[in-house]
Amino acid sequence: MKRSMGVGIANGIAAGALWGVVFLAPAMLGQFSAVQLSAGRYLVYGLIAVVLLAPRWRELRQRIGGAEWRGLLWLSLAGNLVYFVLLACAVQWAGGAAAALIVGLIPVVVTVAGAREQGAVPLRQLTPALVLCLLGVGLVGYEALQTGHAQGEANRRVLGLACAFGALFSWALYSIGNSRWLARRPDLSAHDWSLLTGVTTGALALLLVPSAFVLSNAVHPRVDWMWFWAISAGVAVVASVLGNACWNRASRNLPLTLTGQMIVFETLFALLYGFAWQRRWPTQMELLAVVCLVSGVLLCAHAHRPPRAVAEHAG
Repeated sequence: MKRSMGVGIANGIAAGALWGVVFLAPAMLGQFSAVQLSAGRYLVYGLIAVVLLAPRWRELRQRIGGAEWRGLLWLSLAGNLVYFVLLACAVQWAGGAAAALIVGLIPVVVTVAGAREQGAVPLRQLTPALVLCLLGVGLVGYEALQTGHAQGEANRRVLGLACAFGALFSWALYSIGNSRWLARRPDLSAHDWSLLTGVTTGALALLLVPSAFVLSNAVHPRVDWMWFWAISAGVAVVASVLGNACWNRASRNLPLTLTGQMIVFETLFALLYGFAWQRRWPTQMELLAVVCLVSGVLLCAHAHRPPRAVAEHAG
């Protein structure tokens, strides 16, 4: 299958823009637990996926074997349920700034892992991009931690930071595994693979229902529940259905070393949405961080240009 770097980068940016909203949901629904947030979002995601796949289910089911379902199962756990529960805990316990700082290191982890694959761009050529990425994330975290306020007790904050590192590891595993599955099954469209992931995730989310809604001792007003399901549905459509489809198209068109850098845009858009939510402009340090993040992605994209294109540009 022929790859298009332009299509891949455009879809990577779109995925980041759509995924950025997941950092807002835990802050907007702070009265609900991380398990409730995860169950609500992924139950809706699964329901939408079932409805969209229903007309083609018979034909598609015959092309999916046991290996694919097992792959979808662990991808759904790592990239959706486990990741979002850990992320929501990190945002609510350690603060959105600390969570964004740690999860923002995903591009470095994925890019380093991708550099070991056959035909990948050597890591030394990607070092300047990785340094800029680390610098940008570091500036974001330093600024936020300097001006932010710790949430809860010290032990709770430590647990939140541990959850953020868990989310980093979980999503890095998902990104690498998902890229390999898409390469293994080029006959399946990126959108269909996203919806199949949604079906699997929705089925797994049913297991969370007892602890999230039945056995929970917390009592919330009806209006809070209305907001809960409205925001859960919005995040499911925007981040899960649309965002995952864009990400799969990016993963199919880009090498893993460049795909990893695309995750920077999730951090970038999460910052922009955070500024809008807080109704303020970014500080000078935050602007510098944005410049570093974007510059890192541009350097990484340049390192992946075909030799002929580089020679023609130089000429």
